[in-house]
Amino acid sequence: MAEKILFLTGKLAERQLKRILEAMKPEFSYKISQIGVSVAALMSENIILRRVKIDDSFDKIIIPGKFRGNLQKLTNYFQKPVERGPEDLSNLPDYFGLDSHTKKLNESECLIFAEIVDATILTVEEILARASQYRKEGADVIDIGCMPDTSFKHLEEVVYKLKSYGHKVSIDSANSEELERGGRSGADYLLSISEKNYGILDSVNSVPILIPSKPGDLASLERIIKKTQLKKRDFFADPILDPIHYGLVDSIMRYKKIRSKYPDIKMLMGIGNLTELTDCDSVGVNTLLMGLVSELNVGAVLVVQVSNHCKNSIRETDQARKLMFFAKKNQRLPVGIDETLMCLSNRKLQRHTKEEINHFVSNVKDRNFRIMLSEDDINVFNKNTHLSGSDPYDFYKNLNVENDSSHAFYLGVELARAQIALQLNKNYNQDNELSWGTSLKKKEIDLSKRPELKSTQEKK
Repeated sequence: MAEKILFLTGKLAERQLKRILEAMKPEFSYKISQIGVSVAALMSENIILRRVKIDDSFDKIIIPGKFRGNLQKLTNYFQKPVERGPEDLSNLPDYFGLDSHTKKLNESECLIFAEIVDATILTVEEILARASQYRKEGADVIDIGCMPDTSFKHLEEVVYKLKSYGHKVSIDSANSEELERGGRSGADYLLSISEKNYGILDSVNSVPILIPSKPGDLASLERIIKKTQLKKRDFFADPILDPIHYGLVDSIMRYKKIRSKYPDIKMLMGIGNLTELTDCDSVGVNTLLMGLVSELNVGAVLVVQVSNHCKNSIRETDQARKLMFFAKKNQRLPVGIDETLMCLSNRKLQRHTKEEINHFVSNVKDRNFRIMLSEDDINVFNKNTHLSGSDPYDFYKNLNVENDSSHAFYLGVELARAQIALQLNKNYNQDNELSWGTSLKKKEIDLSKRPELKSTQEKK
């Protein structure tokens, strides 16, 4: 028997909800109940309890995504599951079709080594602080980046302190003595070991990251892979990823050759040569690289975030590895799953038609301004006026808020957000910050509580 769902909505959204459900032609049956509030976000628990009758014929009740209140209280009262729908009604098909509202990306199969660059000249306290931040952003191993021709007198202390705080540690150096010191002081990994310094492994227990003796020399890498296998030691092999125009394609082929010849060994890829050395936002590069990592079954990546355009690389790589794992596990494309890596755009653009906006305008009976985006412009309206334009300054003379500083300030903020969304083809939702994916950590919101008053709403 088909599920029967009751949708609760407000006056302004009723028509749009009806149109979307009719277009969906869902397998479930449904009823729409408009409960007498103009904006769905203004619904409260008490309003719903007073105005919605208990009806045992429904299997589920769906309320607007912007509702702030206790769902369990409503569930207990109606004796039916009460769920929040999507914040924007245009996402309703996804809500039912893709279960995107319940998907959680929290699994991965690739370690993140996060390098603290130039650690040699940092104090122990500075290194600990950075390590703590990197771990919060998703790092599994803290990589200590040493510097050539620079004494690292406190290397042992750094390793000891990091380990005492529960960090996995790798030493990244071209200096054999520093690698050996790091290994003897308890480092978990050593970057990097080649035929030239392979003897270090006789005196340390650290897991080596094996590299060619010289760039592109796979024969030398294969020799120490076989040698390390005979010793029955754990290791990662790194054929070295090269920058664009300095052998990128050939280096990817080297990873492919090693994986084909040694299907079961662990591999590591240093991805900073692409992110740091390419003038573009790092998020797309990191996502694509983690796709390669997933296909090649590379077990670890070395992430660097030094340049300003790469300052979120750890978070981006963490999210990308989870996205790729989910897609791989479920044998599907990495699309239509999660939008966290879409920082400057949205997969599905939400814009209102002129007809929808005119419908909203005709139903507004108060002086509160609503702001909505159509395909071409920003629309600002209340019961007295309807204005459209593409720049906040287009509206100033006709809003009549010059004697209401708090309202003027509020409209300035919201119109600026709307302008940015219009220019970048992003989604805009009044009273909510724009979404920037991994570029900006999203604030945690307790949806069980009504939002606190903004400073402009407080009584003077």
